[in-house]
Amino acid sequence: MRIDLNCDLGEGVIISGEPVETLIMPYITSANIACGLHAGDPLTIMKTIDLALQHDVGIGAHPGYNDRNAFGRRPCALSHDELRAIIMYQTGAVKIMTEALGGRVQHVKLHGALYNKAASDVGVAEIFIRTIMEIDPALIIVGPPGSEIYKAALKHNLAFAAEAFADRTYNDDGSLISRNLPGALIEEISMMTERVIQLVMNKNVVTITGKNLSLQAETICVHGDNPHALSFVKMLNGMLKQQGIALKSIGKK
Repeated sequence: MRIDLNCDLGEGVIISGEPVETLIMPYITSANIACGLHAGDPLTIMKTIDLALQHDVGIGAHPGYNDRNAFGRRPCALSHDELRAIIMYQTGAVKIMTEALGGRVQHVKLHGALYNKAASDVGVAEIFIRTIMEIDPALIIVGPPGSEIYKAALKHNLAFAAEAFADRTYNDDGSLISRNLPGALIEEISMMTERVIQLVMNKNVVTITGKNLSLQAETICVHGDNPHALSFVKMLNGMLKQQGIALKSIGKK
């Protein structure tokens, strides 16, 4: 059994005076790198790519809405052309920078409100997938299992990796609890580890109402801006290995 452990990075988060990327990178297998619109900047992108290459961590572009004030977590009304442009601009930048530094981008994962919108909106998912096909159809698409992102990727024969979240709670329909509601974020390490073991071993998760939701994932995400992100990835890295589960990037056979 294997699982990928991913983290959203390059977003300017500092822990005890250190960039979170420096501390977290040794414990994960894939990094979703902010592309400069919802967070990040060219130098941070370059440094994060360098760190990922040093630690043999799979590199992913993490494009979001151009809305720094809300960290890309507020819905934005964009035309089809605007949406295509921001996805192309961000993914292309990280792809070219990674190649210039001697690596390759393995996947693309949308960020925040754009991730949630594409997961439920057929049109947005279609634009996302068609844009990635223009950039590089070999890129793996990361998104929620059974979502519109998954359906569009399947329709256009793009590789897809189903994602679950270690530090977020779920509605009964498989969507994430809104961050504006109590209980949306998991902050207790014991609760987080128990849920991830259930996800990986039993392929299900307990929803906010207490129901068991079937959820088969190939990659588990910890948000890099979660105050407990470092503790979470350290614990997950050790715990999963103790359970005999191999930690391996989605881009590796």
